[in-house]
Amino acid sequence: MYEEQSFEAIMERQLDRIPVELDKRQGSIIYDALAPAAWELTLLYGELERQVKLKFAAESAGEDLDKAVAWSGIKRKTATKAQFLGIFEDNSHAPFDVPIGSRFSISSLNYKVTEKLAEGQFKLECETAGAAGNEVFGSLLPLDYIAGMAYAQLSQLLLPGEDEESDEQLLERYQDKISRPITSGNRYQYEQWAREVNGVSKAKAFPLWNGPGTVKVALLGSDMQAPPSAVVDAVQSYIDPSQDGMGEGVAPIGAVATIVGAVEVPIHVEVDVTLASGAVLSQVKAQLELGLREYLKTLAFADPLVRYTRIANVILDIPPIIDYTNLTVNGGTGNMEIDPGAVAILGTVTVNE
Repeated sequence: MYEEQSFEAIMERQLDRIPVELDKRQGSIIYDALAPAAWELTLLYGELERQVKLKFAAESAGEDLDKAVAWSGIKRKTATKAQFLGIFEDNSHAPFDVPIGSRFSISSLNYKVTEKLAEGQFKLECETAGAAGNEVFGSLLPLDYIAGMAYAQLSQLLLPGEDEESDEQLLERYQDKISRPITSGNRYQYEQWAREVNGVSKAKAFPLWNGPGTVKVALLGSDMQAPPSAVVDAVQSYIDPSQDGMGEGVAPIGAVATIVGAVEVPIHVEVDVTLASGAVLSQVKAQLELGLREYLKTLAFADPLVRYTRIANVILDIPPIIDYTNLTVNGGTGNMEIDPGAVAILGTVTVNE
């Protein structure tokens, strides 16, 4: 809108107002007196251009995007903390109860005991929010001495931590809300409700799935796979905790909602490849697995067809692979159709040279 308001254009307009008999050349007193003001006006027009764009969510980022979508009621999901199952034993390998609030460390991350689940079994929460705390397992070191404890193990991820919602994810939720007829408990509103819960990336609603008044909502996590049961339970509690049509959640009275994780369909790939000189088969396999995962993520709740030719393209896009033969996908050489409410995930990948 203000692109034409350059330093040169502003200076030209100013100098045009100066009588021709006066020296207006660059380096003259008049030119040098006007130039700083012209430069400041150029910066001002640039800021005006930026402010105009900030009115549109697609042109915004960070806090500006938060403000641009605020009118719709959509807020950016904050980072959450990973929760784990911790196992504790004494010297005789008997279950050992540690105090609630005890803090432990592993691999530069700290974890705090928040809840007792059973004898010697406790829920621990990572003190660092985000996905960084999801991948650490093993022996725990107590930050404070606990008499009688001989063994402490971080054994199972109960609820993954989530990073703060990205601009791309927030914008996608916003565009879904304003572009779809989300109202009165229709199918799109159930999907929106589900995606408001941390740990849910996509959702698909199935009206009347078990008769009148029923709706099923299938969920995907941030990794485009079925989310943990704790996330499913959280969505169930938010939408319809009692499942009796009494409207105890956000679902309208009379509706019975059932929340489930997407059914995972493993995609097994086997292929013979011809590699470039010096290529390492194990590294090529790792690259292939990464490429296949990224391809399958693009299909999640968007395209029900896993295409044989697209998998072939992923193979040929890996630089060390010169050619391939005998490609099979789940034992066949054709496309695979994924049922509604299911998601294709990578199974086994076998690469033969």
